[in-house]
Amino acid sequence: MFLILVTLTSGTLLSYGQCDKKVVITASKTQYLGADSAVQRTEEEQTSVEFDKTTITIIPGSEDHKMTGTVKSYVCNWPTAFKDGKTSIKVAVTNDNGQTMNLTITIGGKDGKINFLAEVDEEPEKKIRLIVDRFEEKK
Repeated sequence: MFLILVTLTSGTLLSYGQCDKKVVITASKTQYLGADSAVQRTEEEQTSVEFDKTTITIIPGSEDHKMTGTVKSYVCNWPTAFKDGKTSIKVAVTNDNGQTMNLTITIGGKDGKINFLAEVDEEPEKKIRLIVDRFEEKK
């Protein structure tokens, strides 16, 4: 009985293991969506998003467009680390010009296919979807 309890507890801890770590998402394509989620335009650009429970850094294309911010809300549940699960984050990010915006970011995974969607809270008709190449722990 004890062995079964230890095994179950270990599995639960592992399933949330990535949730306590700094992670990075890299993407080679960014899609800008309208209110109806239809693609308005697509940019071929290298984007990286690094975050943990407290901070986030978004670099869309180049360091010149870097945004940094704080995490206001963080919900994370990945039964299979980096493959199956969901993270929901509310953040306030500021660009180099001092402009601040609030984002709701949803990262979801099913069978290893990762989806990333950011919605601008002040402008709900603006949504940004990344075509994710990698989702992993930041080393």
